Amino acid sequence: MRGWIKRAFALAAVAALVACNAGNPPPDDNQGDYVGQIQAARRAQNEAFSKQPNQPIPPDKMKVFLPLKYFAPDPAYVVPAELKPAERRIVVEMPTSTGKIRQQQRVGVLEFTLNGRALTLGAFVEAGADVNRLFVPFADMTSGTDTYAAGRYLELNRTSTGIYNIDFNKAYNPYCYYNPEFDCPYPPKENRLPLPIHAGERVQ
Repeated sequence: MRGWIKRAFALAAVAALVACNAGNPPPDDNQGDYVGQIQAARRAQNEAFSKQPNQPIPPDKMKVFLPLKYFAPDPAYVVPAELKPAERRIVVEMPTSTGKIRQQQRVGVLEFTLNGRALTLGAFVEAGADVNRLFVPFADMTSGTDTYAAGRYLELNRTSTGIYNIDFNKAYNPYCYYNPEFDCPYPPKENRLPLPIHAGERVQ
C-alpha cells in the first residue's frame, strides 16, 4: 500500500481543521493560536486513526500506538523556504519498507535556514500522485532514537511563487511504522539533515 498517498484521503477531515503545509501563511504572531491549531489537528488525527482500523493502525495495536506521541509544538520549527526548480525532473529510485523500489521525480530543492544553518531538502512527486502536492521525506539526527529510524514525511501544497513554509511540527511517521503491510519509501541521502529536528511526530 502507498501509505503516504493514502494519508491524504484518510485524514481529509484533519486537513480541514488546520492548514497542513507550506504555501499557507506562517504562524500567527500570537503563538498560542498556532500551538492551539497544532494541538487540535493532533487530537483530530488520533480520532481519525481510532475510527479507521488498518488505516494505518491494526485494531490489536490501537492501545499501543494511540494516542500518537509528539514533540511539543514549537513555532521555531516553521521556516520559510524557496523551491529551486529542477532543470529536468530526475527520477530517484527510493527503496521502500517492503523491499521494493519506488520511482520518484525530483521537482526541485527546497532551500531554507534552521537554527542558523543553511539546509536543503529534495521535493518529489510520484507518477500517478497529486502533482499539486510535494512529497518531502527526511531523516535527521533524532532518527532511530526519539523518532522513527526510517525517517519521517512532510507534504507541501504547491505554490505559484515557489515560496513555502516548512512546518516540521507537522512531520509524521510513515504508515509502515504502525503496519508493515504499508509500502513506504525511505528518504534519499540528500534528505538526511545534519541536525536534530525536535518537532513533529516521535516514536513511543
